[in-house]
Amino acid sequence: MIKSIRKRDGRIVSFQSEKIAAAIAKAFWAVGKKKDDAPSRLATIVVEQAKVQFQDAIPGVEDIQDIVERVLIQASYSDVAKAYILYRQKRCETREAKRYLGVADDLKLSVNAVEVLKKRYLIRDEAGKVGETPGEMLARVAAHVSQAEIKYGGDAKCRRTEFLKMMHSLEFLPNTPTLMNAGLLLGQLSACFVLPVEDSLPGIFEALKNMALIHQSGGGTGFSFSRLRPKNDVVRTTGGVASGPVSFMRIFDAATEVIKQGGRRRGANMGVLRVDHPDILEFIEAKERPGALENFNISVAATDEFMRSARQGGEIDLINPRSGRATGRLQAREILNLIANSAWRGGDPGMIFIDRINAAHPLSGTIETTNPCGEQPLLPFESCNLGSINLSKLVERGEMDWERLGELVSLSVQFLDDVIDVNRFPLKQIEEATLEARKIGLGVMGFAEMLILMNISYNSQEAVRVAEETMKFISQTAREASAQLGEERGSFPLFEESKLRGWNTMRNATVTTVAPTGTISIIAGTSSGIEPLFALAFVRHVLEGARLLEVSPLFEKAAEKRGIYTPELKAELVRKGSAADMAGVPQDLKDLFVTALEIPPGQHLRIQAAFQKYTDNAVSKTVNLPESATVSDVLKVYNLAYDSGCKGVTVFRYGSRSQVLYLGNGETAVGCKYCG
Repeated sequence: MIKSIRKRDGRIVSFQSEKIAAAIAKAFWAVGKKKDDAPSRLATIVVEQAKVQFQDAIPGVEDIQDIVERVLIQASYSDVAKAYILYRQKRCETREAKRYLGVADDLKLSVNAVEVLKKRYLIRDEAGKVGETPGEMLARVAAHVSQAEIKYGGDAKCRRTEFLKMMHSLEFLPNTPTLMNAGLLLGQLSACFVLPVEDSLPGIFEALKNMALIHQSGGGTGFSFSRLRPKNDVVRTTGGVASGPVSFMRIFDAATEVIKQGGRRRGANMGVLRVDHPDILEFIEAKERPGALENFNISVAATDEFMRSARQGGEIDLINPRSGRATGRLQAREILNLIANSAWRGGDPGMIFIDRINAAHPLSGTIETTNPCGEQPLLPFESCNLGSINLSKLVERGEMDWERLGELVSLSVQFLDDVIDVNRFPLKQIEEATLEARKIGLGVMGFAEMLILMNISYNSQEAVRVAEETMKFISQTAREASAQLGEERGSFPLFEESKLRGWNTMRNATVTTVAPTGTISIIAGTSSGIEPLFALAFVRHVLEGARLLEVSPLFEKAAEKRGIYTPELKAELVRKGSAADMAGVPQDLKDLFVTALEIPPGQHLRIQAAFQKYTDNAVSKTVNLPESATVSDVLKVYNLAYDSGCKGVTVFRYGSRSQVLYLGNGETAVGCKYCG
């Protein structure tokens, strides 16, 4: 009897015949054959032949795979053998690529994931050599975060095991700073921060200093520049005139350019200006010059009054924040048209519906801005810890595993709450504000792939229903988990003053956020956030110029199962990025694998609104528009986003400027403004 097998790295581990059956089953699936009991039967034959061949020796992995090929051919499953051989060859190529990168991958991640981890996440020694594996990185994170349990008399060892299991399976991953810094000297684990910018030179440069510290620690920052006096306003202390918010934004942008976050991550900012600020027109067009404010996403804070006036053809007052007095009036519709024109040309600015954000916020105080990607509105000096559940890992036989999703949500809430307690905050004010509210933001990634695995087109009403059902379940379960933690550990200090009703306890002021999950979705090997597939094949520009070619593995498998996946089809897919106009691809596959630019703007917004309905904070989502879209189309998106209950909206017209994602040929843009 074979008891052991030699791994490729020389380790001797226990022999598991069920793994052979599983590999054979995958090969059967790849060619569209019904499996029945064939995989287990053939695996038994493989084991019997291995016993004879290795009576007095320990076989290696390659030896067993050779026997599998021989058994499949002997059993007249030549097509299955071919699929098995091709898979084996692909795995070999992947291992060689990882070896070239110098990373020992103990999680069987994609080459792209390993490239990202090497560039940004894994510990390096003084010589710059990678000093940990992906699995060791996750173990480092789980060990550090679970230490919070000791404070509350919990079992840190047990929690460490549970945290590691859900990350190791790629069912959940926390935000980038947690992966980068947990267990290390820096120790800053939060993704999002909002800093106030006061209307004085000391106040402005204090914010600039604080931004630098946060970027160095791995976080992103959001600013409202709405409190700054407008250009040409009086400066009594000097007798001169003010230069205005946009001029100071350029200083923040320049400082960001020279600061690498923790040496591994470039800074990102959100700049917001209220729509009734006297400098609003300059702000709207601030990024239109090439190279301007490249380290900023910018958004206009649109009020309910402004949206009403824009629709009714009315005017709004422009208010000087220094004096509180009106300095002029503008047609609201003209402002909205200017916003749409600028966004049509280059994607900026976005819009946040600031009154809606404040109405939904459970705490006192006024929110003026969000984090860099718009999904996390925060009060001054607040931070937030984000994490995302990989929905594509939770589909079994075309159905959502609700029981496992519930387990993951509860455990993820505890993980994110523990992060707050083991975090090393970059500023004392941030620590105080964060501990007062204990905001966390649990979200999702892999939604598009989840739909594909459930045989649901993203461009369908069923997708909207599933989106709402899924986020409702996550929100309710997360709230219950936070309430339970409140009973065990105490509610957040501001709970009694909050607007949260119907709960006796609550650990966290907010529990849900839908983030873009740009790099963690690469690590998890799934689609980002709640976005549709950007393309079935595209080039992603990341990490200081690295270019990663990505082909949808789900499309590959589906095409292989139909017997249509040929080298010629793959080449055409890489050239086009979409199957929409490809001959030989069945219509049902074209519908199932619909890509971002093939989905009408209204459907993008219906999905966003479905998630927003059950999300405490906000939802990061880009509405992709074709190159032929007009300014009028952009205006329709704004109005529909407002009417459907979204807290903000971002549009990106195909090819309007450089971005993170490109089609396979690298010449034309797919468009995801915030997904880096």
